[in-house]
Amino acid sequence: MIELLAPAGNKEKLMCALHFGADAVYLAGKSYGLRAFADNFDNEGLKEAVSLVHGAQKKLYVTVNIFAHNSDFVGLKEYLVYLSDIGVDGLIVSDPGIIDLVKSATDIPLHLSTQANTTNKFSAAFWAKFGVKRIVLARELSLDEIKEIRDFLPPEVELEAFVHGAMCISYSGRCLLSDFTTGRHGNHGECAQACRWEYALMEKTRGGEYFPIGEDGRGTYILNSKDLNMAPYIRELANAGVTSFKVEGRVKSSYYVAGVINAYRRAIDEYNLKKEKFVLPRYVARELELLSHRKYSTGFYFGNKGEQCLETSKPEQKGIFAAIVTKPDKGGFYVEMRNRFKVGDELEILSPDDNNGKKIKITEMYDESGNSVLDANLVQQKLLIMSDIILKPYDILRLNAE
Repeated sequence: MIELLAPAGNKEKLMCALHFGADAVYLAGKSYGLRAFADNFDNEGLKEAVSLVHGAQKKLYVTVNIFAHNSDFVGLKEYLVYLSDIGVDGLIVSDPGIIDLVKSATDIPLHLSTQANTTNKFSAAFWAKFGVKRIVLARELSLDEIKEIRDFLPPEVELEAFVHGAMCISYSGRCLLSDFTTGRHGNHGECAQACRWEYALMEKTRGGEYFPIGEDGRGTYILNSKDLNMAPYIRELANAGVTSFKVEGRVKSSYYVAGVINAYRRAIDEYNLKKEKFVLPRYVARELELLSHRKYSTGFYFGNKGEQCLETSKPEQKGIFAAIVTKPDKGGFYVEMRNRFKVGDELEILSPDDNNGKKIKITEMYDESGNSVLDANLVQQKLLIMSDIILKPYDILRLNAE
């Protein structure tokens, strides 16, 4: 069975991931994870998250995958014991010292982070002997290499791979560019994405005179990479032995998480029905095009390493996140506004059920005091939208989706 694994940077994103069909989520506490600028979860938040996820009969994995220094071990054992006590289903780890501590202090299953750069079957077998249950493969592997790793490992060791989202130009995230340029340590979760910036050369004796390294009308982006999109190739990933399909994006929006998980859930379900005859449905491909993304590629899976570089860092987005549904109400539903929309606008529904793709024309809406609202222009304003279509919490409305 394929596991669809979703990012959860905060509670709302977690709930969107579950609502739209994720089988598991991965998230971080306030320390030790590689996304310091996600909201993340304090200890009580982690406990609540485990309860919500297990209540939905899904799984929750916690990232403890920093490149640890001596000082990082202060209080770490107590944190790991707490994670064990609340019942997390796996720890995503990369540092051998942390792995050893997890094994001595808890019985939590170990998932080896992509940060460990597992690129061959012998490394994978080493970690399996050391007690690792799942290996999150390096992004630099081809499908043929993954199949060879799968065949070399004991059958109980699982393989997880990224299938969608941003790609690092460095080796699976092992980058010091952010640290040198901004002082924000990428390997402690503080990456400034300096690889997305535009660069030029300046000759020492010609101060202020810049020389583009390679130029077109949009600029020079020598360190950029396209976004990964493997939705059309679910069959190939499954045949290579990948059983956990991981989506990148803990610092992306709830709308992004909802849209990507909605698309991959439908694609995987289609694959489960069709198997070798699977073809990605057009409406699923459209969903991924509507979301914010850089130009898509298949990364290294088919050996096309030259496709990594990109001429611009600017993402494109066709669908605008208008509102998220908070609860149904008689004659309509309540939403929380995210981007401006007005009476008379037609919004498209993003939903895991049959309402997905339907259009709603906004004819009436009211604020929490019952006052009529014609223009939803207050950030996170709570509004009652009148409609014959009854939507569920965490369904999403979007604008200009063509």
